[in-house]
Amino acid sequence: MGRGSILGYDLNEKTCQISYYDEEREEPQTLETSVDNYQIPLALGYVNDRWVYGKEAKKMETLQEGAVIQDLFNKAVHREKVQVGNKKHDAVWLLAKFIRLTLQEFDEISFITFSVPHIDIDMTKMLKGIGTHIGVEKENVYVQDYKESFCQYMFYQPKELWQYESALFYCDAKKIRAYMLRKLNTISGRGKDMFVTVDEVANAHMEELAAIYPVMNVDKVKEADERFKTFIQSVFEKKVVSSVYLTGEGFENNWYPGSLKVLCNGRRAFLGNNLYSKGACYTAVRKYLSYDEGPIYLDETKMTEQICLRMRVNGQEGWHPIVSWGTHWYEADGQWEVILEDTSDIEIHVETLTGEELQVETVSLEGLPERKDYSLRIQIEIMFLDERTCRLVFKDVGFGEFFPATDFRVEKILKLGGINGQFNSMS
Repeated sequence: MGRGSILGYDLNEKTCQISYYDEEREEPQTLETSVDNYQIPLALGYVNDRWVYGKEAKKMETLQEGAVIQDLFNKAVHREKVQVGNKKHDAVWLLAKFIRLTLQEFDEISFITFSVPHIDIDMTKMLKGIGTHIGVEKENVYVQDYKESFCQYMFYQPKELWQYESALFYCDAKKIRAYMLRKLNTISGRGKDMFVTVDEVANAHMEELAAIYPVMNVDKVKEADERFKTFIQSVFEKKVVSSVYLTGEGFENNWYPGSLKVLCNGRRAFLGNNLYSKGACYTAVRKYLSYDEGPIYLDETKMTEQICLRMRVNGQEGWHPIVSWGTHWYEADGQWEVILEDTSDIEIHVETLTGEELQVETVSLEGLPERKDYSLRIQIEIMFLDERTCRLVFKDVGFGEFFPATDFRVEKILKLGGINGQFNSMS
């Protein structure tokens, strides 16, 4: 694949940022908009029958030329209509136009992951729709939140940096938030799988920060530094932290020398604003490589159950997941074809990370025609009706020209525990 075919796209209320996978270096590189600046302002402009974006749109706003659409992200999330000249446009269409313009220098995009501050089913559907609109196959468009992007970024860092817990501090010049990457406690018997999560462990509004921008106020700087140092100490209390990451516009000015000494005391600290786009890019790389090994990220929105069927895959028979834990229920639908050896019934195992009990369900295949082994082909379709209800459909699809398909069809409804109240029990 050529340069720019695998992308991570950080998108928030104010800016966007793009990282692409460099196959020669085998790591993501972030697209620079100017020297050491990766941020593209989230602004779209229309002037003289031409669309512009980013800094050019901001310049239009200053000069009061044409039409400039601000707050584009929130308008799209709320599905608003926006007047541009003498036309009304869907805000989602405008956001898609903005994204397409920012990606115009990439000839071919095969995989893309969007990283956003918060995620839900509506956000996922919107961004997957935009991804297909710009020409990426739907199954190659992924959406994750900032916490998961931090986690995916850390998976590709040296192990010693997340041997214990790893901290992320985000500052937007008004508020500081602290996040901690940690390993989860799961029940025994889950093989070599490691499960991790990222928690927001603390936050604080800091009025002193307002005085730091755009002019440095010496007294306020000292107060802010002292408050941040106290905040760090409270976050790190009784924790073993291997590494610290600082991100956000609030850390761009060096107002925290005292706090930095605390951050670097026995651990490594890093400063940068392209962590989320790189983490998103790493997710796209994992999907491209179909790489499922390594730690599994979980949070309160992810499934802590997996659904398995006994199958022979690559010559090895075993219980293989058709829905894996760590999946969003609304992204777990799928379809497979399998060749059966035993035509009497199909056994389904539902494993959970939050308890020892194994849920076993059986689907009767009574009514299927009798055929010799390896000539009975079944299509299995799985669809989630909601986070607690999964429907499986089994259909006979025949075996080429030798055996035509029949009208055999059977459904099985699985009732799952859902995501509510389960994740916290693993902490």
